[in-house]
Amino acid sequence: MNDISDRRTPNRPDLDAFWMPFTANRQFKAEPRLLVGAKGMYYRTEDGREIIDGASGLWCVNAGHGRTEIAEAVGRQLVELDYAPSFQMGHPLAFDFASELAALAPQGLDRVFFTNSGSESVDTALKIALAYHRARGEGQRTRLIGREKGYHGVGFGGISVGGLVNNRRMFLTLPGAEHLTHTHDLAKNAFSKGLPPHGAEKADDLERLVALHGAETIAAVIVEPVAGSAGVLPPPVGYLERLREICTKYGILLIFDEVITGFGRLGTPFAGQFFGVTPDIMTTAKGVTNGAFPMGAVFAGRHVHDAIVQGPAGAIELFHGYTYSGHPAACAAGLATLGVYRRERLLTRAAELAPGFEAAVHGLRGRRHVIDIRNIGLMAAIELGPRDGAPGARGFEAHLKAFQAGALIRYTGDILALSPPLIATPEELERLVGIVGDVLDAID
Repeated sequence: MNDISDRRTPNRPDLDAFWMPFTANRQFKAEPRLLVGAKGMYYRTEDGREIIDGASGLWCVNAGHGRTEIAEAVGRQLVELDYAPSFQMGHPLAFDFASELAALAPQGLDRVFFTNSGSESVDTALKIALAYHRARGEGQRTRLIGREKGYHGVGFGGISVGGLVNNRRMFLTLPGAEHLTHTHDLAKNAFSKGLPPHGAEKADDLERLVALHGAETIAAVIVEPVAGSAGVLPPPVGYLERLREICTKYGILLIFDEVITGFGRLGTPFAGQFFGVTPDIMTTAKGVTNGAFPMGAVFAGRHVHDAIVQGPAGAIELFHGYTYSGHPAACAAGLATLGVYRRERLLTRAAELAPGFEAAVHGLRGRRHVIDIRNIGLMAAIELGPRDGAPGARGFEAHLKAFQAGALIRYTGDILALSPPLIATPEELERLVGIVGDVLDAID
């Protein structure tokens, strides 16, 4: 670090040891962007600037920052019972929290397996799908199908069914993983508001894979109801319904990855309820504790659970789990978070905010470099044309300039993504979009 930086921020930590995830480490450590506080809709930087949170942290702080109810619940729990194993033991909060989550979920998804992250939730869901078929005498069903442009975390299962090339190219992936074609179609659906009108037939690509491999070899299909990390790609009208029909037709389990869409992002507790489509298994994390404590939860249909949980009474039915599954403090954070969601009606608030948010983001149409804008619920994307020979550079510059201008936004390549906390006021949403507009005017 140079002397000028040290004098300006005398309490800055040494940056060398921390190998940062999904970060351009050398660039960041040359010009660090450090957040030291947060409350409500805003972060505070090390130099005292206020940054509006246009990304809910990392798609997770749905109820806003600095929730004392959650912090106090965690603190009390750590004093009363800091840790209890979930292997052959239990504690009351895990059962209480699972029951409350089951009551909130789409009907029938009432068996809950706790994890610690979205990546763990995905790998857990995939293993449950394989165990389900084996328990039913169809152990030959081992093929797992994801979708191009899908993101399902960073476990080996998740990157295998995931469809983002940079997340896969350096690593081994599981044999037998296949991918449906993605649904993004700029030629037909550019500047769609809500669900794109064209592309439901892309679900029929599953029929192609069935014909190629045989339905008897396919265990599950996993998709995000709305692809988030790829740049907010809402499904075409009728797409998820058709995918559900094909899975049911061939006895294939349908998994919804709701790590991003879960807990109010679309104006319903879960995206399955928004679309009226119920999967067999659903993965969640992020908003389950408002980002305050690492946790995830996999919801399984009763038919899936009951097929596996059988046999001798003393035998372990599923050889899977984590040291911190159902951690007492995580459950306390989750229960407190659900209390906040209920009291402030946050799980449906996005439905009220969505029309104004849609109008604001689509007001950026015609700005420099903008080739598409899309939105659903309280999530939106502004896609920029790439620079010649430098894809992603324009999006990265926009991300940096937005932070300098007072807004935290996400970017994927040349796509800017917005997913503000559900507590946002219409005025704060206008301010956020206004900053993005100013940034678009400022970049080359």
